[in-house]
Amino acid sequence: MRVVAGPHTRRRHKKVLKLAKGFTSRRKSCIRFATEQVMRKLKHVYKHRKNHKGDMRGLWIIRINAAVRQIDADYSYSRFMNGLKKASINLNRKALADLAATNVQEFAKLVEIAKQHP
Repeated sequence: MRVVAGPHTRRRHKKVLKLAKGFTSRRKSCIRFATEQVMRKLKHVYKHRKNHKGDMRGLWIIRINAAVRQIDADYSYSRFMNGLKKASINLNRKALADLAATNVQEFAKLVEIAKQHP
């Protein structure tokens, strides 16, 4: 008696078709087309997870720069970050952006400290 790979193949196909949920036409129901589409989808999801990190960093930089310029119009983001580095204040951009949005007085103190270390 020969071995048939029926249950294993069906399980594998069901896994792919579950990932293809929401696609249109034969991309959601036909295993050949669904496999191609799912592979493409997973590739893009991976790439966009990496891009998202850079997008968030850019957003934080924009928020910090806006907050710094509200406190002092002649002061810039790059000079602020350089001043913090020279003052040995190690806060990441996410924390600084959050501080700028939620606690303006504390952020203004950080700007003053950064200004003292040109």
